[in-house]
Amino acid sequence: MKRTYLIPTFAAGLALGFATACHFAGKPNTVEASGTDRHQDYVMATGAVSLNARTQLDGLWMLDYRAGKLLGSCVDKTQGKMMPWAEVDLVNEFQVAPKQDVHFMMTSGYLAPGQSALYVAETVTGKFGVYTMAAGPNGQGVIIRRHDLTNFRKLVDASGQPVTPIEAPPMQVPNPMAAPPMVAPPMAATTVVPSPTVPAPMTPAPLVVPPIK
Repeated sequence: MKRTYLIPTFAAGLALGFATACHFAGKPNTVEASGTDRHQDYVMATGAVSLNARTQLDGLWMLDYRAGKLLGSCVDKTQGKMMPWAEVDLVNEFQVAPKQDVHFMMTSGYLAPGQSALYVAETVTGKFGVYTMAAGPNGQGVIIRRHDLTNFRKLVDASGQPVTPIEAPPMQVPNPMAAPPMVAPPMAATTVVPSPTVPAPMTPAPLVVPPIK
């Protein structure tokens, strides 16, 4: 009797194991790693960056308090070196007043397979931005794209009245797909030769027949 009960249990275990293996086998085996660290006036974060459908690199973000800039770059796997740094002026981006005490926070998160996003918050102004890195013009280097810049708290004045936030100016990001302007080649100078003057045809005089006498 004991063996009779063991056979259905063993079969159910095999079926469950097979179903679990099929479930995980259909998912892509990808690893998304990210991290954030801070030291004094600098904050660093990492995340995946997809330059195109076939090129996925490890991206590095640096927030420089002293310069008031957000920097971004990637590791070139073919050369083993860092690409040129792209940057965003955080003073203009977050509309920070001169000598204003600010406090930035940032972290990276998962956006899509092979692509992460950077989330930047400023606790004094209450502004929150979302950024990603993409391929630069003609596939050279990287650029930083802003996807959103909003407020995570309501702004009020001294009397407690709500204040309409000032929208940040659009980021000047070059479009790598834009075609170069067409320039017409200069026209070569030509010498106009006057055509020879053709005399007008002569009109024959009327023939006068004298009367017959």
